[in-house]
Amino acid sequence: MKNNSSKKIFDGLISRTKIYLILIAILLIVISILDVHYIVPSIILYTLILAYTYWSNQKRRTEFSDHLQDLTLNIDKLAKNTMTNSPFPLVIAETNGNMVWRSNKFVQEFANVDIKNILNDLLKQIKLEIENNEENPEKSIHKELEIGNKIYEILGKYTKSKEEYICTMYFLDETKSIDLENKYYESQICVGLIMIDNFEEVNQRISDEDKPLLTAQIEKTIYDWASEFQGLVVKSERDTFVCIFEQRYLAELEEKKFNILDTIKELELSDKIQITLSISVSTEGQSNYEKYKSAQSGLEIALGRGGDQTVVRENGKYVFFGGRTEELEKRTRVKARTVAEALEEIMIDSDNILIMGHSNSDIDCMGSALGIYRMAKSLQKDAFIVNETTGMSLDKFMANIKEHKEYDDVFIGKDVALEKVNSNSLVIVVDTNRRTYVEVPELLEKTSKIVVIDHHRMSTEYIENPILSLQEVYASSAAELVTELIVYSKNDIKLSTTEVEALYAGIMMDTKNFTFKTGVRTFDAAAYLRRCGVDIIKVKKWFQSDLDTYNTISSIVSNAEVVYNSIAIATYDKKDTNANIICAKAADTLLTISDISASFVIGKSGEKVFISGRSIGDINVQVILEKLGGGGHITLAGAQIEGMSIEDVKGELIKQIQDYFIESIWLSKNPVNNLEKFH
Repeated sequence: MKNNSSKKIFDGLISRTKIYLILIAILLIVISILDVHYIVPSIILYTLILAYTYWSNQKRRTEFSDHLQDLTLNIDKLAKNTMTNSPFPLVIAETNGNMVWRSNKFVQEFANVDIKNILNDLLKQIKLEIENNEENPEKSIHKELEIGNKIYEILGKYTKSKEEYICTMYFLDETKSIDLENKYYESQICVGLIMIDNFEEVNQRISDEDKPLLTAQIEKTIYDWASEFQGLVVKSERDTFVCIFEQRYLAELEEKKFNILDTIKELELSDKIQITLSISVSTEGQSNYEKYKSAQSGLEIALGRGGDQTVVRENGKYVFFGGRTEELEKRTRVKARTVAEALEEIMIDSDNILIMGHSNSDIDCMGSALGIYRMAKSLQKDAFIVNETTGMSLDKFMANIKEHKEYDDVFIGKDVALEKVNSNSLVIVVDTNRRTYVEVPELLEKTSKIVVIDHHRMSTEYIENPILSLQEVYASSAAELVTELIVYSKNDIKLSTTEVEALYAGIMMDTKNFTFKTGVRTFDAAAYLRRCGVDIIKVKKWFQSDLDTYNTISSIVSNAEVVYNSIAIATYDKKDTNANIICAKAADTLLTISDISASFVIGKSGEKVFISGRSIGDINVQVILEKLGGGGHITLAGAQIEGMSIEDVKGELIKQIQDYFIESIWLSKNPVNNLEKFH
């Protein structure tokens, strides 16, 4: 390399000298032609010039070469000295663990550390990554490693040498930077919102003299709790507080499961009134205002899930705490009437109305859709029910539908629905609030006019910014909500026999024959449908099972395993197109057994393993199955899991049940020394 560089430089010098010699030769020739007496002197002169030029070039070449050698030697010395005395630990090693060379700083930095074994493990990892991903054009190394009590960022290069790779690596101490970053992160502001779920209801039930005491007790409890983590609490409304605290305390609050939820319930109030809170905390947003808006969205989710819980928005995900108590019915006729009037006004201002529920629709979904359809038709509006998939439990009902010609053009598929929708179309979603669960999610992108009517706890995938939402987790079913809207409509809505039966069947199914989640309003809705002429016997026949199905369910029930004294778990591993329906019915049947407070039946459909969960109310199956990606109600929930066997899902389910009891208030009231005794 050195010789090549010197040659290039001198080739340039010689080329310029040649030009000068040629010019001198031409000049001397011209002079000799003009006067022949100058021929001999010209030849002598030119010979002397050539000799001097040659001697001069050789001398310059020698001097320049010596200079380059000296310069190169100095650079090599400087490079070696720089590497040896590098301010960063530097090592050259082969991936077989052989340490070729190391800097003085490397020796000093890791004098008290077993660096050889650490380096061997690191080199093995690097070699494995190189061999698994040979397409690394930069041949670069970038690692983070904790050595001793410090964290190092490792940067370097590697090259192939015979059978091994040679790695040159710098160890950059990032401990202070990481500590500073952590301190910055921990000092960031978290914005929380605290709402008293049942403030108005409680105030109505206590005397005027006790109201100031109640307010003082609640506020003191909240302020005392916030003081534990140096939080600032400001009362923004009668039942709402804003809380601000540093992010360093969030992990502690999560570890304690936001114990304020339990503390607030222990307040000693008259008439055995229990106060519950809904809390939302957000860490996301560039500004405090953005965090506040994010917390508002989280509070809506907490309330939509029944209250008495905390929703934390962190790292793009929602984390839930609490939510174990039964929802209390607190709907009013005023709200039902207001929503009914608003919905009808929106219908009138829309070009057409598209109604859809969740995929694999059940009778509650179908009944509520038919009820909304009749509301729309009473206003002389074009209305359609979007239905692509139907659950197996709807076979008898859909057969009944086909007997009535008036519904021939009512039910449409995805393609037809997408043709009919426009920017002024109204899309009404019933019996679900999840964007991903609806029959045709694409419809939600075609119009901004969306209405949601649902009774499930709000999920993290909820439909955002509907123009009208009737989200009542206290209701037994979507059919109950729709029936109320019909009752309080300003129009005289005449339901057909099929529609009446479908609405009644929806209530009947979700309440398990008026057993679960049945409030006063539930019976009011059922009474209205009964007056409309529902054939109860006919509806009941829709839910009857044939003998084979009954025997299958009995077999599942007989093989059930009881864990934690009162929870039944059963599995159904046969390939059956009706497996999900059978498992759901088996879960219902298990609840009829004495001392069983909750039941879970696990089955498989295609590549998915599903779980049907049921409870009499003491145990929140929705909270348990939510950890497995599912959802539902306190007493009725489900989940679908891919990539796992039935046995693996069962094991994970038992783990989540155990975690539930560990975190539960129930466990504190029923202490046990060893959880294993419950298996």
